[in-house]
Amino acid sequence: MCIIRTMLILRQSISMTFLKKVAPYIFNRYFVVSLGFVIWMLFFDQRDFFQQKERRTELNKLEEAKKYYQKEIEQTKGQLNNLQNNPAAIEKYARERYLLRREGEEVYLFEDTMPATEKK
Repeated sequence: MCIIRTMLILRQSISMTFLKKVAPYIFNRYFVVSLGFVIWMLFFDQRDFFQQKERRTELNKLEEAKKYYQKEIEQTKGQLNNLQNNPAAIEKYARERYLLRREGEEVYLFEDTMPATEKK
């Protein structure tokens, strides 16, 4: 019992000396104001930390989508240029897209019955 009591007293004395050393810094008005400012900016401000993080991830997603669509636009422009300047490309496009054929030709359509995962 005596050992426990001395341990408690020792622990209290250590915590009191720690508190005496740290207390002037904690109760300093500049520290309190700075801590309040940081807490306000992290949690209560209109543009708080978590909202900024969420918006940053959304911005990254939108930039990825922008890159994808710019690439698609470039491909479409290339196809358009090819169709405007190349009569063979026009014929190929019409045959594939609209199933047009020349007189006397027969068109055969083959359906792909194999699922996409099994293709090699």
